[in-house]
Amino acid sequence: MLYSSAGPDQSVLEDLTKAVFVSDMKVLITDFNYPDTQLEQSLFRNAGIECLVGNCRTEEDVIAASEGCFGLLVQYAAVGAKVFTARPEIRICSRYGAGTDTIDSAAAQHYGVWVANSPDYGIGEVATHALSMTLALLRHLKAFDCDVRQGKWDPVATGEIGRVGNMTLGILGLGRIGKRMAHIGRNCFRRVIACDPYIIDGDLPAFVERASLGELFRTSDAISIHVPLTEETRGMVNASLLRLMKPRSVLVNTSRGAVVNVDDLLAALDAGQLDGAGLDVLPVEPPEPGSALLAHPRILFSPHAAFYSVESHPEVRRKAAQNLIDWAQQGRPTYVVIAGAERSDTVKAKSL
Repeated sequence: MLYSSAGPDQSVLEDLTKAVFVSDMKVLITDFNYPDTQLEQSLFRNAGIECLVGNCRTEEDVIAASEGCFGLLVQYAAVGAKVFTARPEIRICSRYGAGTDTIDSAAAQHYGVWVANSPDYGIGEVATHALSMTLALLRHLKAFDCDVRQGKWDPVATGEIGRVGNMTLGILGLGRIGKRMAHIGRNCFRRVIACDPYIIDGDLPAFVERASLGELFRTSDAISIHVPLTEETRGMVNASLLRLMKPRSVLVNTSRGAVVNVDDLLAALDAGQLDGAGLDVLPVEPPEPGSALLAHPRILFSPHAAFYSVESHPEVRRKAAQNLIDWAQQGRPTYVVIAGAERSDTVKAKSL
């Protein structure tokens, strides 16, 4: 379903603002893959907000679990027009993490629902993970480890290895994580280039050269992907781009799995176009047992773990919950992705 991008539908909002806000402060954690939700629940409890916990995946699940809730804290559950139509009391959705692709942004904007995220947690973790994968691929660490375990002790058996200090690092997407990747990668690589049409020249770090998409893939010895998943980026790294890459180059994706067409990636690896790939994210997680991806010897995997550290794990949970608390107390979340309708009520949750 298509919606106008001009802003919330005023006739819809006029009806909602009369009926929705907020006598009982209640939120739903739609789903989670953490050991528990005690941290989030304590934050909500201290703010005078009741917290329900669901195990939702579909919009129907969310509708069934969210009666009377003004906000949703979302991990992987689908949230869109069905939810906003059936539950007009929902005025804000906050998502664990930076990406908001499980929330239908056009529908949220149409219904005047705020969308918030946690964009600045785990930046260093993801960047260092991406650099670690990149260097491991360029230095053949996975193949060396395998050889040694099988009794082979030969530093040249895995093929030619170039000097990283002579190479070009290419970064696709120069947001917070992409900038951090450029910063830590510049000491390893001779040159850092980046493609991001949404970054103005004044926000381009002095040590990063701007490149077009084609130039990035033609010039780089290693490409690290740091874009959000949108209709523009879904499947954008495909055969037409991969065939531009230099022999012995590598590709690393720590952003979203669906940005890369994995069938085209496998074909490029099999054709010798790429020397290796590092994948922290996949279109389907976890991958199906016996998949061609898992069988490929030149793919280095991690289980969507780039974000993780003992510090970042609670950080993302606090920030995602705080968006809902801030909306309840101030009418606006901390990290705005989509600005929703202004609150017309005066009810506030208790101060922390």
